[in-house]
Amino acid sequence: MDDKRELLRHSLAALAYRATRALEGSPDEFGGFAGAGREPGKIVAHMGDLFDWALSTAKGQERWHNSEPLTWVAGQNRFFASLQAFDAFLASGEPLHTSIEKLMQGPVADALTHVGQLAMLRRLAGCPTRGENFHVAAIAAGQVSAEQPAPVRTF
Repeated sequence: MDDKRELLRHSLAALAYRATRALEGSPDEFGGFAGAGREPGKIVAHMGDLFDWALSTAKGQERWHNSEPLTWVAGQNRFFASLQAFDAFLASGEPLHTSIEKLMQGPVADALTHVGQLAMLRRLAGCPTRGENFHVAAIAAGQVSAEQPAPVRTF
């Protein structure tokens, strides 16, 4: 596997790790929190859409779909399933029908922004996440499910 593709897979793992931290322990009602812009449930639905789109683009069959939010837990599961499907395609070595750079600057960067939004919304909703030193986190390519290693250094 080439270095760019491996770096993209590591970026997906970092995204999964950070998304897990932003989502874990959030109460079910947080999905409908309407205190500041788009509701978290809609953000998570959009994040699932981003990786369905990324996969279709990578396969050369680009298509976009705006999904309606699911229940809070089901929406999270869908996002991680979409992320896992995209990562599995990258790991397969199948040819890409778009560039790594376009995948990084589009769906991956967008999703990272949304993870930050979710963390901020958690604080606004009164259920904040814990800070963490992500530099020392145990992140590895292919580790893209909601099952992530425990934080190494929180603050």
